[in-house]
Amino acid sequence: MTYVEKSPKTWSSVCIGIYLAGIGYMGVETLPDDFGVWLGVSGAFLLLLLPCLAVPISKRIYHRIEIDATTLRVGRERLPLTDIDPASVRAAAQGQLPSAPQRYATSLNTPNVLSPDAKGSHANPRLMGGAWGLPMGMDSVVIATRRGEFLTVATRDRAAFLHALSAPLHPVTQPQQH
Repeated sequence: MTYVEKSPKTWSSVCIGIYLAGIGYMGVETLPDDFGVWLGVSGAFLLLLLPCLAVPISKRIYHRIEIDATTLRVGRERLPLTDIDPASVRAAAQGQLPSAPQRYATSLNTPNVLSPDAKGSHANPRLMGGAWGLPMGMDSVVIATRRGEFLTVATRDRAAFLHALSAPLHPVTQPQQH
């Protein structure tokens, strides 16, 4: 792999840590006498933990970015690097980095719903990866394919993603030695 965008694990670690501390504390107070009650309450609290972990799991499934020598993979979708327009990558790299409020506003207003007449248009680019929308607070990059389709990629590190994406598109030619 040339580039793999790692997802932060802080939220998941905090949620799981609080869950384990809570059931551990309850276990010290109730075990071994009330094993059935402890198991039932642990299961009930697990039902509270699962929604807290659903967002990080969804981000991992739908917005994981991997770039190798020939393919851009975003979530469940693969795109050959030869299909990407290098001019769109250069334009995105030269664009201004959005501030945190701008990223939140963009993510709140970027559902992956396309009208039949605007499929992949520049006004409404398709979100890669298979998700319904851009995760709140994540940055997005719009790139174009050589066929003229515009795609939105959700990224955590815009500069690193665009640098990694532009490297295979613009290989450095080594001077030949005689």
